[in-house]
Amino acid sequence: MRIAFFVNAIESEAPYYTTTSLAMVACARGHDVCYVTPGDFVLRSDDSLAVRVRAPSVGKPKNEDAFIADLNEKARVETIDVKDVDVLFLRNDPSLDAEERPWAAHVGAMFGRLAVERGVLTVNDPDTLMKAQNKLYFQDFPEAIRPTTLISKSLDEIRAFIDSQKRGVILKPLQGSGGRHVFRIKSSKESNLNQIFEAVSGEGYLIAQGYLPDAVDGDIRLFLMNGQPLEKDGAYAAFRRVPAKGEIRSNISAAGTAAAVKITPKILEVAETVRPKLVADGMFLVGLDIIGDKILEINVFTPGGLRNLEQLYSVDFSATVIEALERKVSIRRNYGSQLSNAVLATL
Repeated sequence: MRIAFFVNAIESEAPYYTTTSLAMVACARGHDVCYVTPGDFVLRSDDSLAVRVRAPSVGKPKNEDAFIADLNEKARVETIDVKDVDVLFLRNDPSLDAEERPWAAHVGAMFGRLAVERGVLTVNDPDTLMKAQNKLYFQDFPEAIRPTTLISKSLDEIRAFIDSQKRGVILKPLQGSGGRHVFRIKSSKESNLNQIFEAVSGEGYLIAQGYLPDAVDGDIRLFLMNGQPLEKDGAYAAFRRVPAKGEIRSNISAAGTAAAVKITPKILEVAETVRPKLVADGMFLVGLDIIGDKILEINVFTPGGLRNLEQLYSVDFSATVIEALERKVSIRRNYGSQLSNAVLATL
C-alpha cells in the first residue's frame, strides 16, 4: 500500500518521532511511504485532488538518522492524484502553525475530508479532527474522568476558580501542545498571577484545571488504537512521563523522561470510559494522558512516544499500528464505500 504521512514540515521531523518509527516500519514491510505538508495539495478545475509528495530515495533505510537525512536531502518529489494514496495519516500539530502560519493549522483536516470523498482511508477521521482543533473537544467526554475545569478569558473568573480549589490549579492555553505556557497556580493571591495571565491569555482562551496531587510523579501516556489500549506480546503501549526536577510539566519535549509503568485495572477502566466516543468519532490512534483516575488530555493529532516504548519494553508497537492499517486497506478493497471512513478508521 502507499501511505502518506501529513506533517507540519519536513525539516522539523526528527529521528525520535513516532511518525519516523511508523514510516520506517512501513518501509520495512515493503510499503511505499511518502510525506505531505500543508502547502502540497492542489484541487484542480476538474475536481481532482492532487498532492505533492516526498518519498525516501531508499526503500529500507539503515536507521532513523539516515531516514530523516534521506527525506531532507535525497527525497524523490512528485505530484500524484490523491486516489493513488491508500492511507493518509494526519500527523500534524495544529498549534505549531497557529501563530506564524495560521492558514496551515487546519489544512490537514480540510483536505483530509476531500481525500475521504475520493476514497482514501484517512486517519484519524478528519471530520472529527475539525472539531478537535483545541482542548474543548475533551469537554465532550464523561465528566467522571475529567478534572474540575474552567475555560475562560476573564481573570476575575479564573481568580474565583482558583479560590475554589484547595490544591490550586494548572493554567494553560486552550490551544497548545508540548507543555508550552503551562503554570501551576497555588493561590489567587500570587503576586505574578497578572503577568502569567497576560503571557498565556495572548493565545486566546485559558483552561484552569484543579491540581491533582498525584501529578508530582508525572502522568501516564497510554496509547489507544481502534478505541482499545494498544497491546503487544503482553505489554501495553504506555509509559510514565516523569517531570524534570523543579518542573510541573511532564512532557518529553519539556525535559521529562520516560519510565516503564504497570497498567492497572483502574487505568483500563478510565480508557474504557472514553472508548465509545473515540470509536464513534473514528479516532484510530490517540494518546491519553492520565493521572490517577482522571485524564488530563486526549491527544488526537500527534500522540508521541512509540520510540520510547520500543526502548523501554523491546516491543515494536509501530509494527502493530501498520498491521492495523494493512487490514483496513484490505477491508476497504473488499467493501468499497459501503463503510464510512469513520467506521473503517476504528474497525
